[in-house]
Amino acid sequence: MSRKKILFADDDPEIREVLSLLLSSEGYEAISASNGTELLSRLDDTVDLVILDVMMPGLSGYAACAEIRKQWAVPILFLTAKSQDSDKTLGFSVGGDDYLVKPFSYTELISRVKAMLRRYYVYGAKNAEQSNLIHCCGNIEIDPSQCMVRQDGREIPLTDTEYRILYLMASHPKKVFSVQNIYESVWNEPYFYNSNNTVMVHIRNIRRKLGDDPQNCHTIRTVWGKGYRIE
Repeated sequence: MSRKKILFADDDPEIREVLSLLLSSEGYEAISASNGTELLSRLDDTVDLVILDVMMPGLSGYAACAEIRKQWAVPILFLTAKSQDSDKTLGFSVGGDDYLVKPFSYTELISRVKAMLRRYYVYGAKNAEQSNLIHCCGNIEIDPSQCMVRQDGREIPLTDTEYRILYLMASHPKKVFSVQNIYESVWNEPYFYNSNNTVMVHIRNIRRKLGDDPQNCHTIRTVWGKGYRIE
């Protein structure tokens, strides 16, 4: 089996060296870049996971993430010293899948990497086994065989995490999912209260990409005090 390829960018050479040694020791193929622009030049379909620092000269991690999401669904982990909730919200809103604050535990980093790869390959866009189309809200079609969502025949560019949320809910129409239900099903890890914002940002992104009116969401409906459901 080929080694999983992880591409990461950080402007600190010491952190790049640490990440290279740490990831290589776990059996991953580690490829480093010193900024967002360099990372984009090295990104291709063979990359299995991207790790991005946020504050980098030239192209920031947020900007690099936004560019990646124009073409790739590869999972993205932000690794940064910016720890405010607003920073995390911005990271998720531009398409990030997870967020780890510096200084970080090596054990936690590797655990996050393994969990993200597992979700991507076992539950996500790289290994869909079902082939039956799922229809919801009339004009939305989910194709699990390709992990693709179409609206009126047009492909909707969801991230891997956004796709899994929509697929989970569409697989159980009219079921009300609490935030905890969604988090534990999609992230496959224990729920904590601060996970609320993570789920809400992804729900908001899905609604925006599907063209929902913020005042009258017709795809993923809010059931006040209980959670969300899809029609």
